[in-house]
Amino acid sequence: MISPRYKRLFNPVMVSLMALALIWPHPGLTADREDLAGSLLDHVPDSVFDPETFILDNGMEVVVITNDRAPVVSHMVWYKVGSADDPRGKSGLAHYLEHLMFKGTENLESGEFSRIIASIGGRENAFTSYEYTGYFQTVAREHLELMMRHEADRMTGLTLDPDEVLAERGVIAEERRQVIDTSPVRRLSEATSALLFAGSPYAVPIIGWAEDIEHLTQADVEAFYQQWYAPNNAVLIVSGDITASELRPLAEKYYGALAPSDTLPERVRPSPHPMTSSATVTLRDAQVERPAYLRSFPTPKNTWRVAPEAYALSVLQNIIAADTTSLLYRELVIEQRVANEVSLYQGSGRRSADAMTFFGRPADGRTIDELSDAFDALIAELLETGVTDEQVRIAKERILAQAIYARDSVSGPARVFGASLMLDYGIDDIELWPQRIAAVTTEMVNAVAQDVFDETRLVEGILLPEQPDQEGAVSQ
Repeated sequence: MISPRYKRLFNPVMVSLMALALIWPHPGLTADREDLAGSLLDHVPDSVFDPETFILDNGMEVVVITNDRAPVVSHMVWYKVGSADDPRGKSGLAHYLEHLMFKGTENLESGEFSRIIASIGGRENAFTSYEYTGYFQTVAREHLELMMRHEADRMTGLTLDPDEVLAERGVIAEERRQVIDTSPVRRLSEATSALLFAGSPYAVPIIGWAEDIEHLTQADVEAFYQQWYAPNNAVLIVSGDITASELRPLAEKYYGALAPSDTLPERVRPSPHPMTSSATVTLRDAQVERPAYLRSFPTPKNTWRVAPEAYALSVLQNIIAADTTSLLYRELVIEQRVANEVSLYQGSGRRSADAMTFFGRPADGRTIDELSDAFDALIAELLETGVTDEQVRIAKERILAQAIYARDSVSGPARVFGASLMLDYGIDDIELWPQRIAAVTTEMVNAVAQDVFDETRLVEGILLPEQPDQEGAVSQ
């Protein structure tokens, strides 16, 4: 059985856009909503979520986002450690420990925390990314203190029983086999990432390489836990029917009582080797029923953070692939009928590298070459003619509308803040995001398109059946 935590870890949408998942465009946003949001650019909000923050004496940062529409809270603890911190040759260690955090402490039997959450009708989950590991529970407000007590308990009090450690290693090895090794698309993605991010920890999959997982030990897990799991390496985020003044005493009681670490390791993030040419990876597999194609462009450094180009890139992505009315789907699926599935995604929660990736599957009777040519033509036309003022206006309206809709969620804002803070964004960067989007101009979008879509620096991935009827063609 595949762990829900693992499914969440490899959800492409979450992996590619998690930092701003709920305030970036969503495929369900229709033209009708654009009309409803027609005046947003004249009334850009000063703040998206109005958070309150404070820092405990032991260095743990706390963020509170009040939403009193229902007596529910989402309680999240984010650790500033992820797969990019796995020691060389020990890939998968951060994800391994995430699984083991659901075992026992001196105060709770193995799995008891999960049983408690289920008994009160709550929801829980966890996730590992390159830069962070997070744990959360969504419960009725009156159960928040109970969640804080047990989450604080396992922050430093985990008991790593050797039998459970060994058994869980088998679980994550099986997850890798089920979710990666049996999925040609994901194996192709691993191969292209290894080229895109060569020389950096991002070239290694979050779950780890199979041969590394096989050799992870009890000592590896214990050392990693003691190195990284400490209050001054974590952020507590609570969103929902709670205020900072109500939360502070509880945070001080449970998390504030934990001793900080004075030996936190330095987080080393070498940048990938510069790409000086293009590369193509072709994978043939008997499991492939429909071919697939992807094209990834490493994005320039000034589009990763808070420079104006970063916001222009968000608008560009929205113009190209926000929904079925956008440029990519309209051109390749509806008009040319060369594809039956297309998408464009950017970002995977990395601090020192990023990429923008086109993905598509050819329509019946069409080939990979035809789909690749269609991507070529679309990008060439985009670079030659540029986007229009109207396209930029609509994209900005659409993005800002989603920022407003995100306020309705309890757990969504906590995810936005958590993922962003883990990537070293400040609270102001999150709150000023709508204003920075609104400031994007057509000239900025066209300039960033020229910088990103450099056909001399890209990685292509081609997925084909083991014995195709003809090169890249789909059998009828």
